[in-house]
Amino acid sequence: MNHPTLRRNLTSFSVAFLLLFSVILTLSPAVRERTWQTDLRWDHWIGFAIWLALFLLVQHLTSRRVPDSDAFLLPTAFLLSGWGLLTVWRLDPYFGARQAIWLTASTLGFFLLLRFPTDLLFLRRYKYLALTGGILLTALTLVFGSNPSGFGPRLWIGGADVYLQPSEPLKLLLVIYLAAYLANRLPAETFESLRAQSLQRVLAIPLIVPTAIMTGISLLILVVQRDLGTASIFLLLYTIILFLATGKRRVLLVTFAGLGLAALVGYFFVDIIHARLEAWLSPWTDPSGRSYQVIQSLLAIANGGLFGRGPGLGSPTLVPVALSDFIYTSIVEETGFLGAAALLTLLGILLTRGAHAALTAPDRFQRLLAGGVTAYLGVQSLLIIGGNLRLLPLTGVTLPFVSYGGSSLLTSFLALALLLRVSSQPEDEPAPLASPRPYTFLVGLFFLGLFASALATGWWAIVRGPDLLTRTDNARRSIADRFVQRGALLDRGNQPITITTLRENIFVREYLYPDLSPLSGYTHPIFGQAGLEASLDGYLRGFQGNPSSLVLWHNLLYGTPPPGLDLRLSIDLDLQRSADRLLGEHVGALILMDSQSGEILALASHPTYDPNKLDETGDSLQTDPNSPLVNRAAQGAYPFGSLLDPLRAARFGQVSGPEAAQLRAFYEELGLYSAPDLRMPVGTASTFGEIENLRVSPLQIALAFSPLSNGGVLAAPRIALAVNTPAQGWVILSASRGPLPVMDEAEALAAAEALRVSEELFWRYGARSSEKEKSFAWFVAGTLPNWQGAPLTLVVLLEEDNASLAMSIGEALLKEALEP
Repeated sequence: MNHPTLRRNLTSFSVAFLLLFSVILTLSPAVRERTWQTDLRWDHWIGFAIWLALFLLVQHLTSRRVPDSDAFLLPTAFLLSGWGLLTVWRLDPYFGARQAIWLTASTLGFFLLLRFPTDLLFLRRYKYLALTGGILLTALTLVFGSNPSGFGPRLWIGGADVYLQPSEPLKLLLVIYLAAYLANRLPAETFESLRAQSLQRVLAIPLIVPTAIMTGISLLILVVQRDLGTASIFLLLYTIILFLATGKRRVLLVTFAGLGLAALVGYFFVDIIHARLEAWLSPWTDPSGRSYQVIQSLLAIANGGLFGRGPGLGSPTLVPVALSDFIYTSIVEETGFLGAAALLTLLGILLTRGAHAALTAPDRFQRLLAGGVTAYLGVQSLLIIGGNLRLLPLTGVTLPFVSYGGSSLLTSFLALALLLRVSSQPEDEPAPLASPRPYTFLVGLFFLGLFASALATGWWAIVRGPDLLTRTDNARRSIADRFVQRGALLDRGNQPITITTLRENIFVREYLYPDLSPLSGYTHPIFGQAGLEASLDGYLRGFQGNPSSLVLWHNLLYGTPPPGLDLRLSIDLDLQRSADRLLGEHVGALILMDSQSGEILALASHPTYDPNKLDETGDSLQTDPNSPLVNRAAQGAYPFGSLLDPLRAARFGQVSGPEAAQLRAFYEELGLYSAPDLRMPVGTASTFGEIENLRVSPLQIALAFSPLSNGGVLAAPRIALAVNTPAQGWVILSASRGPLPVMDEAEALAAAEALRVSEELFWRYGARSSEKEKSFAWFVAGTLPNWQGAPLTLVVLLEEDNASLAMSIGEALLKEALEP
């Protein structure tokens, strides 16, 4: 396929892709809110129009100026720049407009550079002047530097809202200088037969010292500026160009070893290096501090999954500096792993064609120049993408052609002009080259880096994605809740406990019975999730219970799950209100459960809190010494004193006592050494230690005593009874296990009769326990085995030495439950 036809095809593809991208961006508000009664996005079409006009103009001018230039380079670079422009515009229209202006200026600089002589002799001739000017301009930032954001490193020069970061074009000037100097000084034999000379003779002092001095001065300024990312790029560029010129891999090994040593020393003695390496090596230890950017970047990639949320439908602005440092993350969140693969492929094409231009260059200077420019594009791309993916420490550099930043964009387009110029001389024979292996080796390294980036993206987006998205610091879940109705929590009679209502086109969670909050929990954009809102989140959010095809369709179309499903709980709201009223201001817990079915009819934990007011009270609740956020009934751990004596007597009789191993085995049967398995958060089980050190929750005690009212059978506990699915209606949620016989029926009957209250329909027992200087009052009761209704078991715990109060609370609720 000839160059004009190939260019037209690539141009058509680029325009079609960005046109579709723009259309989706326009419709994204309607898709997100699932209504046409909203304002659509239109302003980014200005950016698309500017990009299209510039692209077509440059295509026309380059076809006349450099008609034989590489057909892939220009369309690939412009597609990357257009993708970046629309992404920046989607993130912030103001910066999108500025990027469009910089794109115009960069295109102008690109075309001006193309107008220079074909052999680029002027660059070779004025290498010292150009690099010295760049160094001096960069040095001025030490005195006159500023930062457009008003804080942070002062790496820019300018004012009146127009700024230049001199270190960006300085990278290109360093490449030009090194290419020109080495092309002039290296003997011809170096290029024709590298094997004939040793590295020591090739890298003689007159050759190495001037390049090292000029590069060292640049590095020193950048280190003083604390621009360590750019300093790393300078060192790598120097190394790679030296490697291309000599073909000696030991140059690379020495540099990489030096970088490793510098990182090791910096970890212990330089605060900024220590912080970045810590955030890289162990980001999960401080997700809201030094590792916040890394964690949020990984969460954004996880949110993208395979197909992405869709342009305009993700939440990339949750990642700091999403416009520049984390533009790759922003793209992946909205286009997914497939979008990442496409972006990495474009970068691979750019680097491959750059290396091809170097190999076919007509002279040494242009070969090293094209190789150095390709190295600049490859190194900078891999450094920033690797930082986004936690493959490398964060460096704070930009992604060429894509990230926001005028200086970076201008430098990228000047680099592109140089590559086009070098590749546009097919009538000239390529300069002599002993072996292309240094260039192919370099391309191989870059492809290895791109492949590793693709694997890492797939790892975070697909393999680890589902787990990462459940983290409480993932604010994207709360954002999705604003646009997708969350399922309701209902009691056993379908009375609403927690619902979602629509207010001004935004869904809001309402907690209709706040006193149940230690059990029902909350879902909140700042404080995360707790209680049943967390343990049943899959159903409430619509991921579970809906057909997988429906979930996939909603993710593809809206970037969100389908509407959540309602859940019916075992709670009886009337009994629950009575339990909360009886417990009142006392600190403690109460559980009433059906001994046969395991269904929890009432579960109270006091003090309680109002999840409707978390915005005002959330911080204080987390530090409240009374721990209102803890579900004492299921998560508390208390000493039991003599509470279990009736159970021990029923099993072992009134003897001096069983062996410790026998008693422990019995307690294990009753579930006292294991966390209850049901769909709600429970406390950690005691799995080791002496029996006297065992701590139990009221829920465990209720389960242990329930066989007395159920013929010696221990039922599986249940809290979530059914889910209302769109296809089948109410579907029963089965218990985690079947009933377990833990006592002989005669043993259970004898124990219940021994505790029977005369002229009452229930048995009861109370006990005290203490720990350190704190006392507790226990009360347990249940229906007799001959009770004709549903068998019940009740447990009351008070964090005070008041056994009579515990008994009065328990008996009052049990009698109410037994009334027909």
